Amino acid sequence: MKILLLVSAFNGLTQRAWCALRAAGHHVTVELAPTYRDPDSLTNAVAAIAPELILCPFLKHRVPEEVWRKWPTVVIHPGPVGDRGPSSLDYAIEDNEPMWGVTALSAVEEMDAGPIWGSRVFGMPTTPVSKAALYNGPVADAALELVNEVVAKAADPGFTPVPQDETPRPVPHACERPTMKQADRAFAWDHPAAHIVKKIRAADSSPGVRVNIEGRTVLVYDAAVGEQRSEQHRPGTIVGRGEDAIAVAAADRIVWIGHAKVPRNAGGNGIKLPAGMIFDVPVAEMPVPPAMREVDYRRHGDVGYFTVRAYNGAMSTRRCHRIADALETALAQDTKVLVFQGTPSTFSNGIHLNVIEAAASPAREAWDNIVAINRLCTALVSCTNQLTIAAVTANAGAGGVMLALAADVVVARNGVVLNPYYDMGLYGSELHTYTLPRRVGQATASRLLIDKLPVDAHAAAGLGLIDVAGPGDAVRFNEWVRQLATSYTDPQWYEGALAAKRQALEAVHPPAYFEAGELAEMAKDMFDDRSGFAAAREAFVHKATPQETPHRLAEHRWKLTGAR
Repeated sequence: MKILLLVSAFNGLTQRAWCALRAAGHHVTVELAPTYRDPDSLTNAVAAIAPELILCPFLKHRVPEEVWRKWPTVVIHPGPVGDRGPSSLDYAIEDNEPMWGVTALSAVEEMDAGPIWGSRVFGMPTTPVSKAALYNGPVADAALELVNEVVAKAADPGFTPVPQDETPRPVPHACERPTMKQADRAFAWDHPAAHIVKKIRAADSSPGVRVNIEGRTVLVYDAAVGEQRSEQHRPGTIVGRGEDAIAVAAADRIVWIGHAKVPRNAGGNGIKLPAGMIFDVPVAEMPVPPAMREVDYRRHGDVGYFTVRAYNGAMSTRRCHRIADALETALAQDTKVLVFQGTPSTFSNGIHLNVIEAAASPAREAWDNIVAINRLCTALVSCTNQLTIAAVTANAGAGGVMLALAADVVVARNGVVLNPYYDMGLYGSELHTYTLPRRVGQATASRLLIDKLPVDAHAAAGLGLIDVAGPGDAVRFNEWVRQLATSYTDPQWYEGALAAKRQALEAVHPPAYFEAGELAEMAKDMFDDRSGFAAAREAFVHKATPQETPHRLAEHRWKLTGAR
C-alpha cells in the first residue's frame, strides 16, 4: 500500500510507525505539514503523491478539506473516544485519570470529531508521570497497534469507520476541552509538593509551568518530591542543590526542579537548561531524590547494574564527567558483568545542544562536551575485567547510539527506535569509526551514516547493529536483561568473551587512534563551522519551523530522482 505520513514533526512515534510500515512491505513517504504555508500547496503535494492512505500519527495542523475528502486520512489522537482537544494528556495527568486511551479517527472539518477507525485504552500510572514519558510509553505503544489496525482496515473495501456518537466510550466523561493555558497550570509554592510536582509533570516536556523563583520568572520542568521541609525555609526559596538540580521549599516538602527556562519575554534566552545553571545560588549541596539521580548503581551477585538518567536524552559536559566518575568506579568492582542501561523513558541522544547553544563560547562548550562523552565510551570499550552489556531501554540517537555500541553486548527493548547517524553539521565521535564498522561492516556503517534514517530494534538486530531485541514491556525487559546478564557470568561465556576483547584491543589501531581521527574532524565542525553546525544547532534549540521535508524521508521524491 502507498502510505503518506502527514505529520507535524518526524518524532519518536512517527519514526516507529515509519519503521513498522516499511518492515511490513508498504511504500511509505513523509511530508511535514509545517513546511506548507497554505492549504493549496499541501493539497498539490498530496495529489502528486497520490497515496492510498494518509496516516497522521502526530499532527497538530489542520488537514485541508480538499485532502481528507479525496484521500482516506486517519489521525491518531492521544485520548479515548469522545476526547477532543490538543491538551488531552495534560488533563489526563492533572485529573488523575485511572484510565486513558488512544483513538484513530477520520480527519474532518472539526478537529478530533471524525468517525472512528479503532481505539485502545490503558491504565494510567498510579504515580503521575511526565507527559513525555506517558506519550513515549503507553500512548506510543497503543498508537502503533492502531496504525497496524488502520492499515488492515484500509485494505478492506467493506470497512466503514463508525460515527463517534455510535461508538462505546470506555472513559464516559471524555469530552472536548480547550487548550490548557498557563493560568490552568498555575500553582503556589505554599501548595503541597505532590500537587506541584503533578502540575509540572503534566506540562513536561512542553510547555512547562510558569512560576517565580527567587524573584525570577521561569518555566519549570523535570520535577520530583524530596525530603520534609524545614520550618526555617519559606516556601518558594531555594534551599539546596544537587548535581544540576535545585531544591525549592513547598508547603510540606522539598520540590526538586531539574530543568528550567527563562522566557525571552522575561529577559532570558528562551533555552531550557539544567536548573542549577540558571540559579547559581550559594546553597548547600543535598542528595537528589532517587527519581532524579543521574546514576544508580546496584550490585546483584556477579552483576552490576548501572542506570543512567539523562533528561530528554541530553548529556552535558558536567553530567558526562559525573557519570564517567561513577562508571569508572563501577568498572573497577570485582563483578563479572556490568549492565549499562537507561530508564524506561530515556536512554541517550548524545551531547547537550541546549547547554552548548547557551554557553559563552558554544564551540568550546561543544568540544568539552564531546571530549566528556568520549570518556564514557572509552571506559566501556577499554574495560577488560568485566563483560559490559548496553541495554537500550528507550529511543536513542546520534552519540547515544554510539555510546551503547561501546559495550561488548548490545540489546534493545522492542519498540525502541535508533537513529545511528549524526546530523547538525557534525562528523561525530563517540568512537563510532571503531565500534560501528566492527558490528555491521564498513559498507553498512557508511550507509547508515549517509542515509540518516531511523532503525527500529528488530531491524537493528537484523543488521547486527545490536545483538538482540528484547521484550517491549519495560518490566519484562528488565527481567529479561537480568536473566541475560546472569547467563554471561558463566565462565564459559565470560572468560571467552573477555579474551576475545583483549585480543581486539591489541590490534594495530587501538580505539584511541580512531578517537583522534574523529576529534580532528569534529574540531573543524565545531570551531570552523565547516558544515553549518551553528545554524543547525540554533534551529534545533529554538524549534525553528522546518523549511522543507528532508529529502531522505520524502520517498516519493528520491525515487523519482534516484538520489536521497
